[in-house]
Amino acid sequence: MKNLHIGVLAAIALAAGAGGYYAYQKARLQAAAVSLPPPAPPPASGQSSPPADVPPEAQSTAIPEEVPDLTLVDLAGKRHALRDAGGHARLFNFWATWCEPCLREIPLLNTLQRDHAAEGLQVVGIAVDMREAVRKFLRTTPMRYTLLVGEDDGLEAAQKFGMALALPFSVFADEHNRIIAVKLGELHREEAATILANMRALRAGTTTLAAAREDITQALKALAIDRAKQSPGI
Repeated sequence: MKNLHIGVLAAIALAAGAGGYYAYQKARLQAAAVSLPPPAPPPASGQSSPPADVPPEAQSTAIPEEVPDLTLVDLAGKRHALRDAGGHARLFNFWATWCEPCLREIPLLNTLQRDHAAEGLQVVGIAVDMREAVRKFLRTTPMRYTLLVGEDDGLEAAQKFGMALALPFSVFADEHNRIIAVKLGELHREEAATILANMRALRAGTTTLAAAREDITQALKALAIDRAKQSPGI
């Protein structure tokens, strides 16, 4: 099974190098503003199952209400449970060394970790890639936040967050492990600022989870449309 997953990663890398990552480009053309809508009323079982505003080709299952119960390894091989960081707001960024829009996000992610660490934000990069490729990449590109490496677990991790083969994507979760927003495609400064502002308001009790998700949804769509209008060929 591990060899099969490694083969899949290699195939994805080759496709990305040849013509860009299809799911990313497709999502960009569709404005790629992905966030969770207000939670649907829970069914009789009491289990919440929110719908997700995600392009069909990028979605594998419903985006969960909370950070899934899974573990991934760091570069030293130590396993980390994603839910163990409850108590901190987190930004989980799924990326790969061969993904061009992923690489463009790194300076912003470094800045977000530096500027928002005091308020408890933890940026966690999750590489859907091989450990040695990530190590080699770090020799020339500093990433000043927590790094976990999926290798054969990376695709499964993305699927547990409700996403199929689409990179990059970023998941924002609050200190209670609730998923506040998901952004498919390259994360931009204005988008991050909007999401984090809503998370601060939620933490302060000046907004509700449903209102925060709705505000993020509308803001990301508006920002994506503005970028599309300014981009040649779109």
